[in-house]
Amino acid sequence: MRIAWIGKKTPFCGNVTYSREITNALLDRGHEVSFLHFAQEESQSDNWPNFQEVPLPFIYKSQVYTIPTFKATKVLTDSLREIKPDIVHASLTLSPLDFVLPEICEQLNLPLIATFHTPFAGKGAKLISGTQFLAYQLYAPFLGNYDRVIVFSQIQRDLLARLGVPDAKIAVIPNGVDVAKYSPGPSQIKTEFQAERLFVYQGRIAPEKNVEALLRAWKQSEMGLNSKLLIVGDGPLKPSLQPFYGAESGIIWLGFIADENRRIEILRGADVFILPSVVEGLSLSLLEAMSSGLACLATDVGADGEVLEKGAGVILSTKTVRSQLKTLLPLFQDHQELTTLLGQKARKRVLERYDLTKNITLLERLYTEVLYQKPIQLSRGA
Repeated sequence: MRIAWIGKKTPFCGNVTYSREITNALLDRGHEVSFLHFAQEESQSDNWPNFQEVPLPFIYKSQVYTIPTFKATKVLTDSLREIKPDIVHASLTLSPLDFVLPEICEQLNLPLIATFHTPFAGKGAKLISGTQFLAYQLYAPFLGNYDRVIVFSQIQRDLLARLGVPDAKIAVIPNGVDVAKYSPGPSQIKTEFQAERLFVYQGRIAPEKNVEALLRAWKQSEMGLNSKLLIVGDGPLKPSLQPFYGAESGIIWLGFIADENRRIEILRGADVFILPSVVEGLSLSLLEAMSSGLACLATDVGADGEVLEKGAGVILSTKTVRSQLKTLLPLFQDHQELTTLLGQKARKRVLERYDLTKNITLLERLYTEVLYQKPIQLSRGA
């Protein structure tokens, strides 16, 4: 199958990781993939496949949204006309092009699928102000113009349906992780950081990630000298937080780590993964930690609570994250049998629901359904 993928390669964010992992997997299945993205003169991220690339001109690009040039629409249209794909799949980049893409594909008679994975607050929660509010309120009337819209969870599906997206056009295909690559295994990380117990946060250092709540809870819990908290990632709040939460409290800032093998080594050597976000989509970092066998604590936002439900991890309330962590951090520090058990349950949950190989099969079936308009059952057992 010839697939035109529209997504992002930079700057690093969940959308970038999603596009990289899915296109890699599709190529492994023998499909032909062309990648159309807002080009930027930066070093290429690791593990990108070798495929035809089409640069789309832009004025501004961030981890959250993109502003294309006026020329971008013509470049996109001409490129799709030349590529002649069987299907177009857009991992929506919060760009004005997202709104004109259905019209372009209709003119070219090309089936069009979108993946919509903008973060949101969670079950029954009101959408917060800012990007999330704008995305869901503004996108809902337009998503019905796509042949199908992929979301990562039933919660997100219900949310879009309430906002008017036709239910028949929404397909739930969760984010997936390579369970062979992200798996329990040997690591020298604890020796490197002289730690007996190792806790990890991995993600952006930004307001929506609520990292300060974790840092304050860690410091107030007075964790012993043999326990360390690794902060993996970068972002706008790092300069204001790092001076107040440092090595004297057992907190080690590692910054953004591009080397995937290094990230895997950290996860394999750690005991506990913590994600205190106030909004999420479906965190791939959480799935990677679970697949690596870590005990996981995450807030009930986006689909993360759905991932950890029924004992696969500890679900935190966004309203009392700090106080909960103050209680839980010492508990997880002192009871290794608890972290081991939760790590096993986390790994089992990923194998059941979030195995990338299984989810790529679901995606292929969706492509076939859209191409031939033959209904195919997409649901999976819990």
